Amino acid sequence: MSNLSLSTLYNRSSLRFIRTFIIWFPGAVVALLWLFPLYWMLNTSVKPDRLILAGMDLIPTEITWEHYRTVVADTPVIRWFINSIVTSVCVVAGSLVLGSLTGFALARMHFPGRTIIFWLLISSLMIPPEMSIVPLFIGVLRLEVQDSFTSLIIPPLASVFPVYLYRQFFLSFPRELEDAAAIDGCSRLGTFLRVALPLARPATLAGAILIFTSNWNSFLWPLLVAFKTEWKTLPVGMAFYTRLDIQGTSTQSGYGEAMAAVAIVALPTLIFFLILQRYFIEGVTQVGIKG
Repeated sequence: MSNLSLSTLYNRSSLRFIRTFIIWFPGAVVALLWLFPLYWMLNTSVKPDRLILAGMDLIPTEITWEHYRTVVADTPVIRWFINSIVTSVCVVAGSLVLGSLTGFALARMHFPGRTIIFWLLISSLMIPPEMSIVPLFIGVLRLEVQDSFTSLIIPPLASVFPVYLYRQFFLSFPRELEDAAAIDGCSRLGTFLRVALPLARPATLAGAILIFTSNWNSFLWPLLVAFKTEWKTLPVGMAFYTRLDIQGTSTQSGYGEAMAAVAIVALPTLIFFLILQRYFIEGVTQVGIKG
């Protein structure tokens, strides 16, 4: 190979490295800045009280789990955790079922007003959620279902996001597969259950992650409908938990417990996302923007 060819390859490799560095280095810096508060929260939650404000130790010299034991002992955290898990899982399952059926109908079935219905659903996303809080809350009180899973689960089921997600995915669904299912004797529902829905796994997993995270972190609605302590969800319950001295007479006590409480709320969604992140990225990239 001539010197000219070696020089050309070297220049191309250098340009490729520079381009990669320009793209990835700022992203890595932003990722580290984003992760630092999370790391600081975990770091503070395992430090003894005397070390929390003693200095900016990036690596704790002493680790204790006393703050977590205190939070568990002082609060019904297990009951709050169960409330959050049951609510989030049921909302995810219900939203995906309703969203997949509606999205398939809007994408693959032809009926009058199909486009208008879709755009009406999309336009509802522009309505602030706070505007629907009052009528929903009045309905819950009149039905007397406050302090129950009914009030925590049913209202969040009316979500437009899974409808949009599935519709966009099913728009790219090959017509040949649908025709083959019809030739084999599948009804429209059979085609949906046996062919379309299994192929929509990426969209299902992406929607599950986003809906689960949104409902796990939901605060305002569970705060309104959970009057009794045992019916609070984990974010609401932990928000009321604090051992900090409001009058400011204490400078250290309580920060570890507060960070431990926040960590208990944040870690489940983080772990859930890390486990399914590959499927989430696959689902987001496969869902097109066809209209």
